[in-house]
Amino acid sequence: MITKLTEPLVSQLVCPDGKKRMECCDADLPGLYLLVRAGSDIRTYFLRYKNSLGKTAHKKLGRTTEITLAKARKAAKIFKADLLANGHVSNSEAKSDKGSLLLDDFWTENYLPYAAPRKRSIKRDEQIYRLQIQPTLGRSRLNEITRQQVLSLAAFHKNNGLSAASADHVSKLISRLLNLSVEWDLLEKNPAAKIQLFREDNKVQHFLDDEQLRRLMQVLQTDPNRPVCLIAQFLLATGCRLNEALTAEWRLIDRENRVWRVAASNSKSKKSRAVPLTDAALRALDEIGTEGRYPFVFTNEETGLRYTHVRHTWIRLRKKAGLPWLRMHDLRHTFASMLVNAGQSLYTVQECLGHSDAKVTQRYAHLSSQTLQDAANCASDKILSALQAVE
Repeated sequence: MITKLTEPLVSQLVCPDGKKRMECCDADLPGLYLLVRAGSDIRTYFLRYKNSLGKTAHKKLGRTTEITLAKARKAAKIFKADLLANGHVSNSEAKSDKGSLLLDDFWTENYLPYAAPRKRSIKRDEQIYRLQIQPTLGRSRLNEITRQQVLSLAAFHKNNGLSAASADHVSKLISRLLNLSVEWDLLEKNPAAKIQLFREDNKVQHFLDDEQLRRLMQVLQTDPNRPVCLIAQFLLATGCRLNEALTAEWRLIDRENRVWRVAASNSKSKKSRAVPLTDAALRALDEIGTEGRYPFVFTNEETGLRYTHVRHTWIRLRKKAGLPWLRMHDLRHTFASMLVNAGQSLYTVQECLGHSDAKVTQRYAHLSSQTLQDAANCASDKILSALQAVE
């Protein structure tokens, strides 16, 4: 762990459960750290440095019962100055002490405590690190990781079955870790900065045509599993994400103004947004029958808990409709396609879908082009009709 050591902090530090020891490195003086052992009140100051052979060495400065933090810092500075003056360690090696932290240690002690409360996708980060990064680079020191290693690791995973997009996530996460190392003054520069990604377009988008939509609605109107059918109808009528629908609360439904407010805590963009409630959406809300009885709109009445997983039922419903490829997220795409084909602007689509970046909405631009082509064809038909009359 790297932090600015203070006397109050030093007196409060304890070794985490499951660990035999903990090193708390001083952010103000590279190399200085406090060693805390499990089950012991003894805390000891050490200085980590590189000797003349380039090997990491440790100088014991004293226990906290013997010297203060200020005296430990002073002793460390004197020792480092003496090493430099006598040629036992180079200045460049002294600067590299901070970057000698193992990637595993940086991940556990620095990155996770920082990212966990800030990133919703932290579990995905943990999976990528555990499976794709740690086996190869986990025991590497920050200042030993090279650009070529990162490129080779991404290529290795792509050649061994990982999709290009997933391989890019490996590179992005490593670059993110090294960027933070630079930001926190552990490295001078990020060797993986602006690293070349595969950037293959593997986005899958399915839009229901009129016949497919008719088949789906036939199933959603007649299948006995009404809650999941109504969830699907609600997604199709609002263009919301599945998680947004499953966490929808009645207190945020404003029938009078026909608006549903998605809480920031449930929104992917982490921003609250207002979703217009169409007649189709209100019809699904009327049928669900949980208003006034449960806090969540889509509640399983057998358990009294909100729905969290509907995948198995959805697989059955889509097969029944003859659409085995249809994902629930495709209902969101279909909603967007209906807006665009009705002549709505991409800005309107962006607002309805709650996209924080207009670039995401650009995936529907080709639909807008088709709408413009159809509109232009109307004028073309009139021109051709007039030409035929002349001829």
